[in-house]
Amino acid sequence: MLCDDIVHAELVGVMKLAIVGGGLGGCALAIAAAQRGISSVIVEKDPGWTPLSSGIFLYANGLDSVRKLGALDDVLANGWSSTDGKNIYYDQNGDVIAETHYPTSMPGVIPPIVGIMRSALHKALAARVKDLGVRVIIGREVTRFHDSGTGPVDFELSDGQSETCDVLVGADGIRSSFRRALFGPIEPEFTGFGTWRSLHEKPKDLNAKIMMMGVGKRLGIMPLSDTMMYIYATTNEPDNPRYPRELMPSIMQEKLKEFGGPATNLLPQIKDPEAVFYTAVEEVALGLPWAKGRVVLIGDAAHASTPYMGQGGAMALEDGLILAEMLAASGANPETLLAFGERRYERCKFVQRVSRSVGDKGGLESAADCQQRNINLRESGQQDVDNFYKRMFAGN
Repeated sequence: MLCDDIVHAELVGVMKLAIVGGGLGGCALAIAAAQRGISSVIVEKDPGWTPLSSGIFLYANGLDSVRKLGALDDVLANGWSSTDGKNIYYDQNGDVIAETHYPTSMPGVIPPIVGIMRSALHKALAARVKDLGVRVIIGREVTRFHDSGTGPVDFELSDGQSETCDVLVGADGIRSSFRRALFGPIEPEFTGFGTWRSLHEKPKDLNAKIMMMGVGKRLGIMPLSDTMMYIYATTNEPDNPRYPRELMPSIMQEKLKEFGGPATNLLPQIKDPEAVFYTAVEEVALGLPWAKGRVVLIGDAAHASTPYMGQGGAMALEDGLILAEMLAASGANPETLLAFGERRYERCKFVQRVSRSVGDKGGLESAADCQQRNINLRESGQQDVDNFYKRMFAGN
């Protein structure tokens, strides 16, 4: 399905974007730009152009962006869809705390939740990029750029090739070199948490998203397709350690050993280092502006969030769609790029605040505090979900 409000090429002339980074935000921008007749090139440093990770969950607002980009059918075919949005909370012993349901904005069209391998989501978006004839340069980086402020931006690739564009977009992730070039040493902030992920075969009877709340940690069990699922866990890691890859399975098992119930049969399966991923949880706290001249940041480069609300990918997809919309409507000029950041800032900060709050509750280390948290989940968990998605569905 294509977006209904495509703006044709004659409205934007020969505008050209250079997008540095071919992740979710970069692909979304390239697709949305092509739908509006805007030319773009993606520069991706990974020669394989394949994300190294396990899974991702998309909720209804993120899935609406996927629909507008024309990739929803592919995502639904390759992921796991929840028709009722059910999320079951357990304590670490496997006793049910509460059950909540995520909403959808388009019943019968968009499911409330889809779990999918991140590589499968990327493949669906990359296919749309290629179908639309977007040029993609892989295995190279932008090593230099010059923005005169009054004309095209000149940039040079790591192979010495020089090019120009009307807008240069830094979609190069949480450790963005473009953020440093534009605004100085604004580095990701470590939050004190780490995330663990492991891939598993999906039990046939797993038909809901599960979240287990422990003391100082939590563990999610999340389907990704008809045959695959992953464990997603967060632990308090105040010293920001680095774990050897070959030891990650045994460390992950040890850290999560107190979880029973739905996790009982899954934890012993954590054996293959290639199927286990650990990352420190970081945020990017970049204030406005997100642009300087004709260079602009999107996605994690501008507003990387903690993962607890599953909205980081959704915000990057929205960034791409909205920036393309604004460029088509107002042209490739510094004012448009500044206005893009102003339009997106409060929404992205809201997601960061809520996600960080949820993460902090999951990291509570006092048994009494955890007991009160679980009581609050029973009493107001569904209302909290409804209030959050009411704002998510309200627009950008």
